[in-house]
Amino acid sequence: ELAGAFGGGSARPLLVDLNTDGMTAARVLARAREIAPECELMARFESGLTWAASEILAGRLDVSFGRAAGLAPGVRAGLSVQPVRYEPMALMLPTAHPLAGRAAIPLAELSGTTVYAGAGNERTREWTELAALLFAAWGIGMAPPVPLAVGVAEFQRVMAKGGHPVLAVTDFPPLPGTVLRPLVDPVPLSPLTMVWRKGLRHPGLDALRAAAERLGREEGWLERPSGSWLPEGDLSVMRGL
Repeated sequence: ELAGAFGGGSARPLLVDLNTDGMTAARVLARAREIAPECELMARFESGLTWAASEILAGRLDVSFGRAAGLAPGVRAGLSVQPVRYEPMALMLPTAHPLAGRAAIPLAELSGTTVYAGAGNERTREWTELAALLFAAWGIGMAPPVPLAVGVAEFQRVMAKGGHPVLAVTDFPPLPGTVLRPLVDPVPLSPLTMVWRKGLRHPGLDALRAAAERLGREEGWLERPSGSWLPEGDLSVMRGL
């Protein structure tokens, strides 16, 4: 357990799962470090809230980011949740793909195509379930499972082998040989939340919560675009209902 590993107390390092570097969660962490430079906020990369949430409840992580509405009720009951951002979704495409030259891609144009969204990866089940709801509404096929890829280079290799576009968000760092194009008409949203164990007290957590709130206010992260797509259950979580 973390408390045992670091001797307990509020001064111990706080382990913060970012899922993937270079995205919204990393910006929240960077701002939190500015707010509380005396705190040791350690980044981790667990690739999916489904897995990270179980690690939090087991005491091996402190904080993570992702789609809280996709967690099992029993898991979510042990977590506190703070809405962070409505993230617009995007499609990562090989540069040679017919749609790569478009500035944005209407969802209707993906009808009958196949898109990768992490099917078969139990660590990211909440993301795949959100994608399945979106795909069903627009007749988009879910790409079949692929072997779990660890690291950017391995993920790039596996994705290139499959050849399918990849569902992502607009802040996802594009891989070499790919482009990222926003999805529109309507804009589908990925509801990003920050989660931690209920009852956790730590100045680093206070800094993270303040950082998310300030960035959200400065950049309108919790302003939902008019006519955007988001399942009702996710909207309820983002509204704190």
